[in-house]
Amino acid sequence: MSAGSRPLNRLAHESSPYLQQHADNPVDWYPWGEEALERARREDKPILVSIGYAACHWCHVMAHESFADPEIAAIQNEHFINIKVDREERPDLDAIYMAAAQALTGRGGWPLNVFCLPDGTPFYAGTYFPPDAKAARYRMPSWRQVLLSIAEAYRSRRAEVTASAHELLDHIRLLARPLPETAPLDEALLTTAAAQIGREFDHQYGGFGDAPKFPQPLILEFLLRAHLRGDVQALPMLHQTLEQMARGGMYDQVGGGFHRYSVDDRWLVPHFEKMLYDNALLAEIYHLAALVTGDPFLARIADETFAYLLRDLRHPDGAFFSSEDADSLPIAGAAHAEEGAFYVWTPDELRIALGDDATLVGAYYGVTRQGNFEGRSILHVPRPAAAVAAMLGVSVKRLEETVARARPLLRAFRERRPRPFRDEKIITAWNALAIRALAVASARVPEYLGFARQCVDFLLTNLRRADGRLLRSWKDGRPGPTAFLEDYALLCDALIDLHAASGETQYLAIAVELADALLDLFWDDQAGMFFDTGRDQPALVTRPRDLSDNATPSGSSAAAYALLRLYAITGRELYMTRARQVLEQATPMLKRFPLGFGRMLCAADIAIGPTRELAIIGPSDHPQTQALVAVARAAYRPRLVIARAMPNDPMTLLSPLLSGRTMIDGHPTAYLCEQFACQLPVTTPEALQAQLG
Repeated sequence: MSAGSRPLNRLAHESSPYLQQHADNPVDWYPWGEEALERARREDKPILVSIGYAACHWCHVMAHESFADPEIAAIQNEHFINIKVDREERPDLDAIYMAAAQALTGRGGWPLNVFCLPDGTPFYAGTYFPPDAKAARYRMPSWRQVLLSIAEAYRSRRAEVTASAHELLDHIRLLARPLPETAPLDEALLTTAAAQIGREFDHQYGGFGDAPKFPQPLILEFLLRAHLRGDVQALPMLHQTLEQMARGGMYDQVGGGFHRYSVDDRWLVPHFEKMLYDNALLAEIYHLAALVTGDPFLARIADETFAYLLRDLRHPDGAFFSSEDADSLPIAGAAHAEEGAFYVWTPDELRIALGDDATLVGAYYGVTRQGNFEGRSILHVPRPAAAVAAMLGVSVKRLEETVARARPLLRAFRERRPRPFRDEKIITAWNALAIRALAVASARVPEYLGFARQCVDFLLTNLRRADGRLLRSWKDGRPGPTAFLEDYALLCDALIDLHAASGETQYLAIAVELADALLDLFWDDQAGMFFDTGRDQPALVTRPRDLSDNATPSGSSAAAYALLRLYAITGRELYMTRARQVLEQATPMLKRFPLGFGRMLCAADIAIGPTRELAIIGPSDHPQTQALVAVARAAYRPRLVIARAMPNDPMTLLSPLLSGRTMIDGHPTAYLCEQFACQLPVTTPEALQAQLG
């Protein structure tokens, strides 16, 4: 039984926190599986598939308004087989049904509510629907009306509904087919893409497009590469965007880390959920931008974001949890959670927390009596410190010291509030993003390397079966479904960076195993592309694939990126061939809509080249080895791959770059190559620096 008198439904037995959030609904929910599908076929009922995730604000709203309502639940239970899906556990289902929603309505989002034939073929879809009382305000049908209309259509116009469903499924399948056109994979492609991205740039506030505004770290990564190729607009766009985001309310000024996105165009009011993937990708891009620009502010934001991940999203054994909710209780014991309650402030709260420093700190962070969010203030930095100091008649040094002293005090004060719910599911792909970010940034902060290793050890221990098959997710000892393309590709990619940072050849060996497995499980010879689901996973109404990058890299772009880097180390032609096949399919879209293909553009940058390979032979803990590695990693060199080993390590057989290499006169030695043609070996960091340029 639940804490009240209502019995729990089937979702109480699921490991997903999102599904468990619906365990006390009066709706007769099923998790996705054969039991629900078989009942739909047996009773000839349509299926309602409702998809969301634990940190989704509007998912909570609809759950409270509709799914917890006994009268509405009775309608759902009478007319439908109801299935709840955690989109983070099942991106395959989310991809299919989101494509249906976008085809039918022109938009998508969560909660995603899709009505299907008993075999799972979709015929109607939408996102949030209000209950009866709010329907007129939102100028849309109520959820009750939708349910009754769909039930009546299924009962009285079955042939029409079935024909519509099959037509929609044909459309979804068409989206997954190869494009009939191709475009050259050359430097002009990158120039065209960068120019088109520039036309979408917001010159006032940074970022791209209008509100709502998303951080788009994959596009920012491509801009860094465009800068290295001589694009004079790329670095200013990148720098302005990173600075404006970090000074806005989308950045947690007290605790570090970024919220999901900004509802306005100036990064002030966020949707307050915090996701692992956003913060891993943004921590890495802030670190890389700091390397390129030398800006200590960007390095500080990177480190504060890593600090947030390590403090608030880390499992005790080293992996990272998925997210923190947007909503929380305003005070302990309150009846309902409120969006952003954990993060907003009043002048009185600042005074209690900081005493006399509250005046300076409140002015710096834009805290006012009227507030900027439902009567309270989201902390942001609306003016430079010099302007605030002049307004208050104090020195800039005093203001900055006061603000720095205040931040830990504000965080301690805030910790007394009820915390947002944390989804403690461990997702392989998202943890891989964190591993890569930590490994890359360990070039500047060596302590990050140990955290990256611990995370990988956790994944390889808990999210890899005895037969080697990766799992998508894990929670409290309970494994989730088998892994998808993005899980394999992103972990493979992360292991390449972890090998470069640590010198452990086992990481390189596992990266090769994952690359071979993803080619076996996900490659489609007929189309010359990857599927997102493995050939060993249960069949759905269609087998999804998506080339476009969204908040995270697509499985296809991550695979192309990792395979190209792994080819540069191993020389295995199949890796390059498959990666280029994917890129050739994608190039027309890269030219037309580059904002949707950030990581794919980065893969194209590698494929176009030139790439260089660096082999470093020597003990990892030898000071001279470390000095050579430090030189190689001190600057942003995105088309340089690094392989490391001891002489005669059996793992060197994995790579012609490493095989047969020796230390010169017993000294750790570096071999810099291009297409496996190498310059003279060097043993000093100065000589390697000269070769690298």
